[in-house]
Amino acid sequence: MNMLKKKSHPKFNVPNFGAKHRKRVKARWRKQRGIDNKKRIKKDFMGAVPSIGYRNPEAIRGLRGSGRVGVVVHNAGEMLALAGKLDRQNFDVIIAHAVSKRKRSTIIKIANSNGIRIANGGSV
Repeated sequence: MNMLKKKSHPKFNVPNFGAKHRKRVKARWRKQRGIDNKKRIKKDFMGAVPSIGYRNPEAIRGLRGSGRVGVVVHNAGEMLALAGKLDRQNFDVIIAHAVSKRKRSTIIKIANSNGIRIANGGSV
């Protein structure tokens, strides 16, 4: 099987992102709409503009860096439901951000007993 790798792309920032007087400009992309804007006209010196050419192949879209699909779990019930039907080689479990330390530890115990990999297990 031919393993595909995700493409890399440049950072798409707003113009003058690094300028001293533009500290208020956040590192995010907004489409340029000014009539004289050089980035809108796609001048090379202004940096890259997001376009369809940066899209990844359909086979690997939405996968994590490890090449597995990420499944978000919010509680122990969801973890138990997944434990029975997950293909352990193709999935990573991600514990939701808002889960407390106590519930996180129970989710990790369930995953360890079923041999499921947790992407953000970390220390509890």
